[in-house]
Amino acid sequence: MSERTPIVAGNWKMNTTQAEGRAWVEAFVKELPEGQPGVEIAVCPPFTGLATVAEALGDYPAVVMSQTIHDEPKGAHTGEVSAAMVRATGARGTILGHSERRAAGETDEMVANRVRAALDAGLFVILCCGESLEQREAGETEAWVSKQVRAGLRAISHEWTDRLALAYEPIWAIGTGKTATPEMAQETCAQVRAAAAGFIDASRVRVLYGGSVNAENAADLMAQPDIDGGLVGGASLDPAGFATIVRAAAP
Repeated sequence: MSERTPIVAGNWKMNTTQAEGRAWVEAFVKELPEGQPGVEIAVCPPFTGLATVAEALGDYPAVVMSQTIHDEPKGAHTGEVSAAMVRATGARGTILGHSERRAAGETDEMVANRVRAALDAGLFVILCCGESLEQREAGETEAWVSKQVRAGLRAISHEWTDRLALAYEPIWAIGTGKTATPEMAQETCAQVRAAAAGFIDASRVRVLYGGSVNAENAADLMAQPDIDGGLVGGASLDPAGFATIVRAAAP
């Protein structure tokens, strides 16, 4: 196991009301009363639940993160939420560049601007990348994810290494039940790490895997040398299952 501290983040997507978020925290804390030594835990509820979940966690060793931010600090951007607004809820980080956001119109330039805006505001960033099934079958995976990583990191430098993580999420494995084999995931996560060189300290940055991660496959995935945790989607909605994934990431 590397000296990089693993991160396990649960992306709840468009799920949970405030009451459901509070209930999730209560159930999860019962599963892991003192957190998990050696693992950083993050939960990423929708915007409406950020403050509620942060309050419910209190001093528990886990952080709340948003699922995106806008790159502007304020202005005529109806429906958008700024980094400062996210911080004011008690959240301490954000996911950026998720494939579902990119599919809705986020460009590489927008993602890069949001990465810098989040870091400047003091938020931790999980920057996502991932290829489609067609791109993988065409042998374009490395070129595609490397392009996304380099584009997302273009406005930052080595000083930000410890304020962000990279997450490889093959689009074909998100919410489909299909998961990259541990060997496939390791190969691409190593490519993601290599692509970060020259922008940040690639040896120190945490690289996460996401894409139908669950309690059954987490241990094999987390055992790979270039996988430093996971960005977990649907499986994170089950507190017991998510706790199992967190345990699997422990050194």
